[in-house]
Amino acid sequence: MHKKKLVSISIVLGVLILLGVSVSSCLKMRISTKALDKEFKEATYKPHQYHYEACGRTMNYAEIGNDSLPLVLFIHGSPGSWTAFKDFFKDSLLLSKVQLLSVDRPGFGYSNYGKAEPSLAIQAACIKPLLQKYGAGKQVILVGHSLGGPLIARIAMDYPELVNFLIFVAPSVDPALEPKEWFRKPMNTMRWILPGSIRASNGEIISLKKELELMLPLWPALHQPAIVIQGDQDDLVPPANASFIKRNMVNSQVNIVMLKDMNHFIPWRKPEAIQQAILEALSVK
Repeated sequence: MHKKKLVSISIVLGVLILLGVSVSSCLKMRISTKALDKEFKEATYKPHQYHYEACGRTMNYAEIGNDSLPLVLFIHGSPGSWTAFKDFFKDSLLLSKVQLLSVDRPGFGYSNYGKAEPSLAIQAACIKPLLQKYGAGKQVILVGHSLGGPLIARIAMDYPELVNFLIFVAPSVDPALEPKEWFRKPMNTMRWILPGSIRASNGEIISLKKELELMLPLWPALHQPAIVIQGDQDDLVPPANASFIKRNMVNSQVNIVMLKDMNHFIPWRKPEAIQQAILEALSVK
């Protein structure tokens, strides 16, 4: 190995050790029931967190709204937690029209924090019980941001009867566009020093390209309509991922919303784009 590369790895690992010691609690990206109650103290509707067992894991999610309304399930990126979408739980317009759920993916939040699950098919199976419990007999809309994008696609591929509409937000779906990040394997070797959310994130991102390649022949089977929301200045997920969905969902109606001067962080910088996509999805029967 070249001396310069060894030095680079040493620097990266040194930084990671400092991260692990100093900011582990900050990177958990999860919220206690007490803190959640405080944040929503003045709200008309208050979310509740629940646990269930699936795939040999304890899964955590938050729920709010009228269970007679259509269901929207939010799925976060990597790293992250259900709280990436908690501001949508304060949206009175959405709450008048839909029931909202947001789940901690395996390895994040309170879903076996720090324990990565590289397989998107297994992650989909972990989330399936939520759709069975809350989506029966209702319109079901999935919203996936970043790595949550390929996961909502995988859920629709494996359980098409449980999904009616897909909203992709800056999704990492094209295996050909996955970056070659040399530091991932050294990080995985030293994963014990990493904060739990970074450990879980690295563990799934290492396998993401392979997981996306496994999905390639499954895209044409999707029949659900979809909206893809993408920032044209996204430097984490190439905007061309949106075109990949359009090319491969050949049996679906796919609309691309390209946001000018927008980066990867659409749920926080442009939440109204997601709100509008949900309202459009509700009009599709």
